[in-house]
Amino acid sequence: MMELFQYQFFVNALWAALFTSISCGIIGTYIVSNRLVFLSGGITHSSFGGIGVGYYMGVNPILGAAVFSVLSALGIELFSRKGQLRIDSVIGIWWSFGMAVGIIFIYLTPGYAPNLMTYLFGSILTVSQGDLLFMGILTIVIVVFFILFFRIILYISFDEGYAHVFGMPVGLMKGLLISLVALTIVVNIKVVGIILLISLLTVPQSIANQFTQVFSRMIVYSVAISLLGVVSGLLFSYSQDVPSGASIIFALIILFGLTKAGFYLRGKLRTTNG
Repeated sequence: MMELFQYQFFVNALWAALFTSISCGIIGTYIVSNRLVFLSGGITHSSFGGIGVGYYMGVNPILGAAVFSVLSALGIELFSRKGQLRIDSVIGIWWSFGMAVGIIFIYLTPGYAPNLMTYLFGSILTVSQGDLLFMGILTIVIVVFFILFFRIILYISFDEGYAHVFGMPVGLMKGLLISLVALTIVVNIKVVGIILLISLLTVPQSIANQFTQVFSRMIVYSVAISLLGVVSGLLFSYSQDVPSGASIIFALIILFGLTKAGFYLRGKLRTTNG
């Protein structure tokens, strides 16, 4: 296996695994704690609209996805607060709108239709140095943001009323957090793809939640579990010559099943011994 380190694409993949695990571990904990999984799914799929517009305009599709995703996230937040629609209806509308826009603009793009498999299903082995730069910068921003505003984030997640009473900038913080969610989704699209990315933001956190319900510990455990799952999936992908995105999610689901089975058996043993 050491011979793999001779290849730059594999080294890039390992760096991507680290950055992805940190960013998705932190942001995913916020998502799961605030029950924003469906919202994250809506942002993930709406980002496809930005990819289509990016291809049509001849700019980096990830840049287009970033702009489209942030606007979609803020739009969902605004419409759900100010409008008369339920949040699940708003998410469904943005979800389908983004996918429709992406398909239309890709169809209108002159020349051959681009290969969208990397964006839909992911390929961590195709991550470039430029992608790593964006991932690294965003990871640093997320870590610093959560360190500086951890107490406010904690109150918003578990007692928003308390945060309002004590004059905390709840609206501003929720806007910044939902923007970070959108950007995290976009920069990690190449790792597991639009279709599977929501699993990377929820499965490690669900595993971590079996061990702890403390927010800070859940973040640490989620990052560690994400890294284990991504690296395991990457190695499984290499050994079996199967798509890396699906392999990563497969590895995480196996980890989830093993931990769930372990806790179930431990509970059975305690009941029997008791």
